[in-house]
Amino acid sequence: MKLRFNKTVAAVASSALLLMAAPAVDVASASASGVPTYTIGYQGPLSGSYAYLGEYMYYGAMVAINNANAGTTFGKLPFKVKLAKFDDQGSSTLGPAQAQAAIQTPGLIAVVGPAFSGATEASEPYYSRAHVATVSPSATAAALAKGSKNNFMRVVAGDDVQGAADANFLVKTHGAKSLVVINNGSFYGAGLAAVVSKTAKSDGATVTNYTDPTTGSCGGTASTTEYAATATQIMAAHPAAVYFGGYYCGFGLLLGALSSAGYTGIIMSDDGSWSTGLFGDTTPPTAANGVYVSEAGGGNANLTGKLAAEFTKLSHQKAQGATYAAQAYDATNMIIKAALSIKRSPNIKVLRAQLINKLHQLTFHGVTGVIHFQGNGDLSRNSIVEFAQANATTKTFNVIGHS
Repeated sequence: MKLRFNKTVAAVASSALLLMAAPAVDVASASASGVPTYTIGYQGPLSGSYAYLGEYMYYGAMVAINNANAGTTFGKLPFKVKLAKFDDQGSSTLGPAQAQAAIQTPGLIAVVGPAFSGATEASEPYYSRAHVATVSPSATAAALAKGSKNNFMRVVAGDDVQGAADANFLVKTHGAKSLVVINNGSFYGAGLAAVVSKTAKSDGATVTNYTDPTTGSCGGTASTTEYAATATQIMAAHPAAVYFGGYYCGFGLLLGALSSAGYTGIIMSDDGSWSTGLFGDTTPPTAANGVYVSEAGGGNANLTGKLAAEFTKLSHQKAQGATYAAQAYDATNMIIKAALSIKRSPNIKVLRAQLINKLHQLTFHGVTGVIHFQGNGDLSRNSIVEFAQANATTKTFNVIGHS
């Protein structure tokens, strides 16, 4: 994703890069009792426009950490676990510096994240070279999964699964024979839109593709007229459906432009738009009413019961609708479970390499389902893609079915 940054943020990024020149720490830290302390990192947006999404995931991971240390998940651990924050604002620009900071952290054995696909693509070369396992709760770009015994893994389905399901939903379920497919120019949006376009064509639909990277920020700085020209082109094409690959800020602007132009066909987007922020970024908000969104791989799963109560206590947010908090909870527990079976070593590089192998061997029964990774890091199980419809009055997304 491409975000706009001010000079202060740029200075922070530059300073972080300078700090990366420090040599890597080899030895895991130990508590006063002599029990080693393993650090699990979380990399994602913890400030900026997408902070609320990152906080959902951070606190989901924190619930897992707290329960593991208390002995309620796996029994008494032979080590302590702590969680470290690495705030990349969801940006591919800031991701590499945060990845390098994580790698240099004493006792860090693995990372939950990165959260966003663009930041993951930019960060992964550093994690891969350092043999640090990254288990993402939410990065779905299909191109991220590559290689055998990849250090990158994810507990959600890739966009190749979601994009195909979205196309089938529009063409086969709703009978749309002509589509306009738009992407926001991001690594995430472009990849997903490409899958939707290819599958829709295979389904027999006529597809027109647009790349419209006009909105680079979800901070409310974009003009409400940015998508006016795109809306005019769409109206001229008379498509039965419009699909937007990207995030809620751009989608909201597009919805406003389509409403003003008088478009009445089917409109759909992805999990990047499955956010209550959509209603605030759509003018008028009623233009979001009835549009479809999707999420893959149990993306709509929530922490429930005692776990939900713990999440709310920590985050002061409701667990219901806390996107990807449950996935972060599962990702963290998988790392801890794998750490239980690695051989103790004072050398952090050895621990990290062992952990990658153990994660690929592990079959884990989590709150989002049974999780096992293929060699390329993708889930080995068939993932359900859920479909929801937006309700602008209640500012909610109502699940209407799944693939």
